[in-house]
Amino acid sequence: MRCPFCDHQDTEVVETRDSEDLATIRRRRECTKCTKRFTTYERVERIPLIVIKKDGRKEQFDRDKLKHGILKSCEKTIVGIEDIESIVEEVDKELRSLDTIEVDSKKIGQLVAQKLKKIDKIAYIRFASVFRRFVDLEDFEKELQKLL
Repeated sequence: MRCPFCDHQDTEVVETRDSEDLATIRRRRECTKCTKRFTTYERVERIPLIVIKKDGRKEQFDRDKLKHGILKSCEKTIVGIEDIESIVEEVDKELRSLDTIEVDSKKIGQLVAQKLKKIDKIAYIRFASVFRRFVDLEDFEKELQKLL
């Protein structure tokens, strides 16, 4: 492992810890030349998931894109960043537990919507309005009635 400070190739592992979910190993390293410390993370390389969009296009699943979409829905609500990270992690795990690597974007939207509905109704409605593409006020009103 190269030192990010001096680019020296020789570093030593000072401390190793497993993450809570045992999916990642955190390592504290020290450079043998400049003695600065830094952290690395080790995780299993996952097979990429493919998202099938509504128009039939396919693209690689992007956790950051999912997180950004959820963040937009949760602006000015009580939903915290920890909740959002948790939703992204749970959705990722559920998608990877399926028997296929290709997933409809609709399935991803449904999973996120279910989780947001439990946490915050406003964030859920915001997400649903984009995900379900409400065309007019009647669509919005129907969804509100379901919540009430």
